[in-house]
Amino acid sequence: MDKHYLGQKFLLSEREHHYGKNVHLLSDPVLFSYLATLCSPETKQPAFNGLIRILYESLIRTVIAHEFSRKPGRVVTRMAAKHPEGSFTAELIDREQPAVCVDLARAGTYPSHLCYEALNFLLDPDVVRQDHLLMSRQTNEKNQVIGASNGGCKIGGPVGGAMVLFPDPMGATGSTIIQAMDLYKSGFNGTIPPGVAKRYIALHLIVTPEYLRNVQKRHSDLVVYALRLDRGLSPQDILSTRPGEKWDQERGLNGEQYIVPGGGGFGELLNNSYV
Repeated sequence: MDKHYLGQKFLLSEREHHYGKNVHLLSDPVLFSYLATLCSPETKQPAFNGLIRILYESLIRTVIAHEFSRKPGRVVTRMAAKHPEGSFTAELIDREQPAVCVDLARAGTYPSHLCYEALNFLLDPDVVRQDHLLMSRQTNEKNQVIGASNGGCKIGGPVGGAMVLFPDPMGATGSTIIQAMDLYKSGFNGTIPPGVAKRYIALHLIVTPEYLRNVQKRHSDLVVYALRLDRGLSPQDILSTRPGEKWDQERGLNGEQYIVPGGGGFGELLNNSYV
């Protein structure tokens, strides 16, 4: 057994901040550049969805490498037919780790499907599933978000011991994630057998300080991964501080709770539907 294959470490490249240990603002210049193109007014279909695929296939790999458990496994290669040494033992991602991808329609539908596909190739497909939640913003007369409504769901069962993933491009106010986690933790108001998830993880492209504050206030156990933090409406002196250092003065949402600088409505762009 070659000990070189054991004890592999994955070093997460992330930016320093003061939002807490459950928040990971990734530092990846390649993905950051892809995201910059995604947010450009010139980027439309089919390039938009092509970039979403590139970004989420990379993001899910990072999350799996950093969060999912591993265990030793013996691998027999094709060379074993000619050499008894044609096998090795290494630490591999635990194929029996249950995982649930949650489609938060409609911006999260395609990202969730991409993560679901990736997990099926890495884990035993029998322990991987995709749930579907139809969530929509609730706004007041000033078009300000006051919550999220659940328009329906298709849930495959309990989440006991599972890694529950929320691949949703934009973390703006946090109302959707908060509502979704409320439902999972309550067993969908008692209609699903109870179960305690191993971990809840949100996979975002962009988040705001307001989002991070709101989700941590309601669900401090949520682990957040994001490629970019947008706080573009903060005072100029705040923009020169380390993220989260003066959290109460940071702003990334306009009066209608859209992210600035942001990238526009990703749900509309993903589906080429502007209603």
